[in-house]
Amino acid sequence: MSVANAPPGDAAGAPKQKSDVFYRHWDKFTAKSSKPDKKKKRATAFPPIETDVEGHAVHHLGSNKAGQTVKENAVVSYEEAAESCKAKVTAIVEECRRLNQKYFDRMFELPNFDALQSLEASESPTSLANLGGVGSCKRIADIFDNPEFFKDGPGADDICQGSTGDCWFLAALSALSGKAELIEKLCVARDEQVGVYGFVFYRDGEWISVVVDDRLCLKRGDDVYMYPTEYMVNVPGWTDVLTDGLTPGEYYLTKLPKAQRESLRKGSTALYFASCRTPNETWLPLLEKAYAKVHGDYQAIDGGFPGEGIEDLTGGVSTYLKNEDILDRDRLWSELMCVNKDFLFGCGSRRGRDSDPQDDEGFVRGHAYTILEAREIGDLKLLKVRNPWGKTEWNGAWSDGSKEWNAEMLTKLNHTFGDDGIFWISFTDFLKYYYEIDRIRLFGPEWTVSQQWTAVNVPLGGDYLHNTKFSLTVKKTGPVVLVLSQPDERYFSGLAGRYSFNLHFRLYKDDQETYLVRSKNDSGSSRSCNAELDLEEGKYTILVKLEASRSDSSLTAEEVILRYRQDRREKLMLVGKSYDSSHSKGRLRQLEKSNVERQKDESKSKSKFVAVKGRETKRAERQKERLRRKRIADEKKRKVAEKKKLRQLERQKEKAEKQALVVEEKPSDT
Repeated sequence: MSVANAPPGDAAGAPKQKSDVFYRHWDKFTAKSSKPDKKKKRATAFPPIETDVEGHAVHHLGSNKAGQTVKENAVVSYEEAAESCKAKVTAIVEECRRLNQKYFDRMFELPNFDALQSLEASESPTSLANLGGVGSCKRIADIFDNPEFFKDGPGADDICQGSTGDCWFLAALSALSGKAELIEKLCVARDEQVGVYGFVFYRDGEWISVVVDDRLCLKRGDDVYMYPTEYMVNVPGWTDVLTDGLTPGEYYLTKLPKAQRESLRKGSTALYFASCRTPNETWLPLLEKAYAKVHGDYQAIDGGFPGEGIEDLTGGVSTYLKNEDILDRDRLWSELMCVNKDFLFGCGSRRGRDSDPQDDEGFVRGHAYTILEAREIGDLKLLKVRNPWGKTEWNGAWSDGSKEWNAEMLTKLNHTFGDDGIFWISFTDFLKYYYEIDRIRLFGPEWTVSQQWTAVNVPLGGDYLHNTKFSLTVKKTGPVVLVLSQPDERYFSGLAGRYSFNLHFRLYKDDQETYLVRSKNDSGSSRSCNAELDLEEGKYTILVKLEASRSDSSLTAEEVILRYRQDRREKLMLVGKSYDSSHSKGRLRQLEKSNVERQKDESKSKSKFVAVKGRETKRAERQKERLRRKRIADEKKRKVAEKKKLRQLERQKEKAEKQALVVEEKPSDT
């Protein structure tokens, strides 16, 4: 069950200064980017930019009109994506052989800015080609003398981190190394002579495929004058450079011999990004490149959670556990004993308060580690753990060289000492020093998968949705894994907008009022939440809750489109296409359209209401005016009548007075 979310402001219809919808502004951008049709005198729809065979192919699961996927075996999606990937690689190989050219991936051209940096990155040209940046890009045949994709299979000790902060992804790969076939099945097709490699990854409930060429980034370029490490600094014997520094005139530079300079551009140590410890092994840098391409660029995979990485590599489901919250530690140990079978595990070390990146016990603070093996020998419970850096290890009990070791235990655990990042630690110390665990449930062909995507309007209150719920029918008692997820923002970095959403759900049995279980996710990852439990036969209902938070410092989709529509148009088109691919399953476009139509209807209803109310108001005002005028007229008539009556009275009085005067002045007859 999965959701694509509309911003709360749009759902509530509340007035806002910025627009947080996507498709309205995206359609306007793509329409303006297309050429106008002279006959129709308007812009035609923009053709898909991703039409080449090496594009981001997405395997869409079969779904009905309601968006519900057909119930299928857990491995079907992988098999279909693998077949699609093989077909693409075959087509590319045939084309390259016809042209007598090696494969060049124009969709992910290194070291171009768009392949390295996300949309929101600084566009300063010095951020890439300076002293600490990418020096050059060369093909595998020019970097390695005798390149091999796998040499004795992939192993945890092969993995070395490069200049990108993707230790979480490398920790995920380390977790897979205990079950080597999981890594081997990621590269489903390759032609090392042509230089083309096809990989599959798990994204938003389905397996997808991606194709890359064999060009890799190096630390150094061909211009030796840009790289002072290729010079030898000569100083007088009495000068202490560490305390006195270098003073002009007291030192001179000597260029390193040609063979030594060329060696700096050869082998795994020359690579800018991840590399294999084995000098001529190539699977890791190519796998990392494919993972970066499918997410858009290398910056997109900087920082993350090991559990998410393992999900992307296996199609499993990650559950986040805090060690302090574990109820039954024996139950956890029994699950750890199934590592590389039913489960994979990642873990995170404690974070410190000071600036020292390493604590007294040898752990890198706030760092991702991988559990490779669990062993129980007598009363001892031991875990084999790896630091993806390939160095810096635990220095307590059962660490390399500690007093607990003897020849018998070294043989039983098949362990050798060395600063390779791999060490053993007791289960008790593990729970003491590691703060969190990512447990990944793996799914084999015995599992079936059903999923449904939908788009919802998120209420401002962050309450459980009243008009959206999922129904579940269990036909046979057994284990069930419930996952509520949303599109992975890493695939459309820069267009995610201002809102982020935290997911929650509750599971109810239809004949009960109290929920059976509620999801919990404290990992900091908001991509999904889940619950794993045994359910009896029957019908169930899942209620969903979404909590929205807004970052006013982030850009809206409209602002991003306006900012990059000219300078980084192709990058914007690719990221926008990935956004559309992520949200099309949930029919977000239709939801935004229905929201607009609803707002128009509400606006029309409001306008009609205002018009009717206005007419009634005007009618009342006119009636009031008529009454006022009538009152004035009546008052005027009254006053006129009073004046007329007063004048009549005055005339009658004057007449009476005149008659009285005449009587008084009339002479008598005598």
